[in-house]
Order: sequence, then structure tokens, then C-alpha cells
Amino acid sequence: MQEVNFIFVIAILIMSVVIHEVSHGYVASMLGDPTAKLAGRLTLNPLKHLDFLGSLIVPMATYLLGGFIFGWAKPVPYNPYNLRNQKWGPALVGLAGPFSNLSVALFFGVIIRFNMGFSSMAFIQIAGLVVFINIILAVFNLIPIPPLDGSKVLFALIPYRYSHIQTKIEQYGLILLIFFIFFLFQFIFPIISGLFQLITGFSL
Repeated sequence: MQEVNFIFVIAILIMSVVIHEVSHGYVASMLGDPTAKLAGRLTLNPLKHLDFLGSLIVPMATYLLGGFIFGWAKPVPYNPYNLRNQKWGPALVGLAGPFSNLSVALFFGVIIRFNMGFSSMAFIQIAGLVVFINIILAVFNLIPIPPLDGSKVLFALIPYRYSHIQTKIEQYGLILLIFFIFFLFQFIFPIISGLFQLITGFSL
């Protein structure tokens, strides 16, 4: 994929993480928790979700210094105790984020696949970047390490009698996540690459 203007990279990343976070809030609201709605966070206005460090500084630093992008938005607040289903509710809220990113990736992937020459090459490059970023967000967030969304699915699968395991994982979650990013992230790249090719028909 050819270089795309850095400003597009940041803009796409910001809107993708905003969609991700708003999806959490909408599903939580549908399941009985109004926290995000009351906080005014069920909006796609990026100004309501931006985290100065995670949405601007970290993405710029990782892109300019390492050639990759990494960042986050302010998490949408929700109270799991308000959810009607206490066991599976948090997992559904967690899955909403990655599912929204995969939906965005599929939408733009269809545009790329069935372009039929109607779109410019510049637009196709940007659409490819949208697909790529959203696949990364979806796959990365499905990793079952707190505070990532995949951990909520993992904890829903753990029987109540083993709840102490959840406590231990949460206690060391940040350390595990940092270790994964620096030493194991390369192992999920084939999944990201495979999904990109499956969705768009092109290889990275």
C-alpha cells in the first residue's frame, strides 16, 4: 500500500476508535445501562471522545518513529451492574467495539472489491487504509487481556467458582498487555493480513 498523507492516518484512526467506543455505549444502553447516554457520549462527535495522549500524541509518535499506528480514545463509561444480564451483558458490550470496526472494514472492503473503475486511485488507497486500521482495532481488541474487549468475553466464559482467576488476570493485565504489544504482536499480523486480503481482495 502506498504512503497516504499522515493527516488521513490520524483522522481515520480517530473516527475508527470513536465508532468503536460509541458502539460500546449503544449496546450498554440497549442492555439497560444509561451511563454513556447520560454522560453525552453516544455521539460521533470526536471532540467528546478524544484523549490528548492516546488520540494524538501516541499515534503521531508510533507512526513517525516506528512506522505503525497505535492509539485510543477515552473509554465510554458504563456500569456493568446496570445491565440486565450480569453474566453475558459485559461480553456483549465488549464485542460491540470490535464488531463495529469489522463492519466498517467490510463496508469499505466492498467498495474496493466492486469499484469497477468508478473511484480514483487516491480514494481506493484511503479506503484500503480504513479497512486496515479497522481490522487492526478489531483483532487487537479481541485479545483476552484486560482492559481489552476480549477479556470481557473470557471472563463471561469463566465459571463463577473460578472468579479468582479473573482477579489475578486483571491485577497483571497492564503488564501482560505491554508484554504482548512488544513481543507477541507480530504473531497476530498474519491474521490481520489474511482478513485484509479476504475483505478487499488485495494483499498488504
